[in-house]
Amino acid sequence: MKGTNVTKINSAQRTMKTLATIFALSAIMILGACKKKAAPPPPPPPPPPPSPTASISVSPDTVDKGQSATLSWQTSNATDVSIDGIGAVQPSGSQQVSPTDSTTYHLVAKGSGGTQEATTRLTVTPPPVAANPTPSPSEEDLFGQSVKDVYFDYDKSDVRPDQQGAVQSDAQFLNQHSNISFTIEGHCDSRGSTEYNLALGDQRASSVKNALVSSGVSANRIKTISYGKEKPFCMEENEACWAQNRRGHFVYQK
Repeated sequence: MKGTNVTKINSAQRTMKTLATIFALSAIMILGACKKKAAPPPPPPPPPPPSPTASISVSPDTVDKGQSATLSWQTSNATDVSIDGIGAVQPSGSQQVSPTDSTTYHLVAKGSGGTQEATTRLTVTPPPVAANPTPSPSEEDLFGQSVKDVYFDYDKSDVRPDQQGAVQSDAQFLNQHSNISFTIEGHCDSRGSTEYNLALGDQRASSVKNALVSSGVSANRIKTISYGKEKPFCMEENEACWAQNRRGHFVYQK
């Protein structure tokens, strides 16, 4: 009996030791697990405030000086909005503008999220410069532009066939301007005597006058004079120059 009791006591002791060992191991495992558990992450920072947006436009974008245009703008996320030359404005809006010169409108929108800028340009065109009216040409100007001299062959006073067109054109203009009076000068080249050329120049002037009168021009509007070779138009001594000097020359009478 005594041996049996001892055996039971030993068995109980071993059981207690086993339980103690299990408990100790469990405690160690629980403590290890607690130590390995990660700490929770910190909360995320708040999102940054949104950046402002801004736009500005003008319609129409080109006006004549003195006219107006409409300036329009829109912003968001802005607490302070201003336009150069205008000053502080509402975050969105429109306004009539009438600058005297071309202007660039610069908008600045500020908010907690930063600054945004926008621009638009209004072109102002100056009024057209009034053109000075072109004065109407005087009758003397028209006479000088329209009436052409009549040229002659050497030692001749009859109107050449190739000069008939000039005579007819002169007569047409003079008939349309019946209040104009004029002189026909008879001219010659430098060959021959002074007396001979004065007579030839007179014949040439009379020949042109007669041709105009035949075409309807009143004779009392026409004077004739001969300068012979005394007032040449060309001073060189050659045929090209002489041909220019043999003429019936028209002069407007003021």
